[in-house]
Amino acid sequence: MVRATSDSPRTLSERAYFNLRQDIVQGLLAPGERLRVEHLKDRYDVGAGTLREALALLVSDALVTVEGQRGYRVSEISLGDLKDLTDTRVMLETEALRQSIRHGSPQWEAELTAAFDSLTQAELQRGGLEPSHWEPANKRFHEALIAAHRSPWSKHLLGILYRHGERYRHVAIRMGATQSVQRDVHEEHTSIYIAALARQEARAALALESHIRLTCDLLLQHTA
Repeated sequence: MVRATSDSPRTLSERAYFNLRQDIVQGLLAPGERLRVEHLKDRYDVGAGTLREALALLVSDALVTVEGQRGYRVSEISLGDLKDLTDTRVMLETEALRQSIRHGSPQWEAELTAAFDSLTQAELQRGGLEPSHWEPANKRFHEALIAAHRSPWSKHLLGILYRHGERYRHVAIRMGATQSVQRDVHEEHTSIYIAALARQEARAALALESHIRLTCDLLLQHTA
């Protein structure tokens, strides 16, 4: 099956994939929870075969694990996994940003500006950091930053890593870790945007790394 590449599902299996993925990322399906096809097909209003196709995609995204003949489970989370995820994302995304800055055209600048403006609107409006309103704009901004990078593999892998990062952001929110420190997310994004638009590779990469690592740092501090 061809992997779904956008958040606009075209088939029943894509719809089931997106809905399951959202519920896992948001914690509605808990880490380690058993995923029984006979129960989930009614919850998501799809057939068993369609649901298995969606679960297979989630296995390849590492959001679901398969246990041989025992079926599927939501992937576990851990601080060790978060550290590894964060280090890997920093390594890939900062280099992708550097390459995007080097190769970005005026169209890249315009699309980055449009993404930043949309994110700014989401962040400055009342309740703008509520995930359902903020997350799509945040995702669009991060994708726009690296849009001029010429590696489809990097973008594919970063898409998977982003979803796992989003999952941990929801964990941080549920645990109250995001309330334990004063954080100006809009200022973080502004610093990245200004440096990227000015073609300041090193400055943009450092700002992006700091931004990515903060969720990890907050959870580590909260659980210490």
